Amino acid sequence: MDQLHEKYEALLAELRSYGGVAVAFSGGVDSTLLLRAAHDALGDRALAVTAASEAFPMRETEAAARFCRANGIRQETFRFDALDLAQFRDNPPDRCYHCKKAIFGKIFEIAAENGLRVVAEGSNTDDAGDYRPGMRAIRELGAKSPLKAAGLGKEEIRALSREMLLPTAGKPSLACLASRFPYGEPITAEMLEAVEEAERFLLGLGLTQVRVRAHGRLARIEALPEHFSLLLEKRGEITEMLKNFGFSYVSMDLTGYRTGSMNEALPAAERSRKE
Repeated sequence: MDQLHEKYEALLAELRSYGGVAVAFSGGVDSTLLLRAAHDALGDRALAVTAASEAFPMRETEAAARFCRANGIRQETFRFDALDLAQFRDNPPDRCYHCKKAIFGKIFEIAAENGLRVVAEGSNTDDAGDYRPGMRAIRELGAKSPLKAAGLGKEEIRALSREMLLPTAGKPSLACLASRFPYGEPITAEMLEAVEEAERFLLGLGLTQVRVRAHGRLARIEALPEHFSLLLEKRGEITEMLKNFGFSYVSMDLTGYRTGSMNEALPAAERSRKE
């Protein structure tokens, strides 16, 4: 635990060196710890900046606002209409690059308006193991990754979050709703809403980590293996509800939940680019 505290002190020192910072705040596990640390290190010189978009579940935007209010942290929220971006709608393999560049470009603008030169985001040391084109946009724009600089990985971030009694300590991993669609399949407002409603329903049944991957009108449910029996027990109710949300067919992925499963369909040469 001493090593963990040393890393947190390194994080605080990194943040203090900025003098002030705008934190890209989604309300997830990583960005919540980062924002709390920024507030501890810099007080009112730490600003949370949140993008509200149809690509992110509304419940997450609301939770982010509640956290900032409860902790007296300054926050600015802006509307980002992802579907106005052709590279988002068309869903190419580098979709995340274009989306991140647009979002972080706006965050840098808001930071400058508040007299802040530094923008920080919540990548950690475990984020190097998958195809992540969005990281290229972050590097190009010059955003900082303090958690990574302090050597913090996901489990360490959760351990610190538990110790600090952060509400996100046990929160499931989150990702942009666009990650539920196969590359090359156009993304529509209708299907984003269908995925969000389906996942909200499944979480309400007691699943703690779930993805509804949309292959046209087929819903492929990824859940933790320990929840397979619950899916089978509730299969009639689940099928009926997901059809109400707009899906024609409902399936369960026997491999179970894993991050970035849509990347599995990319050619090996493309997946090997860690960006």
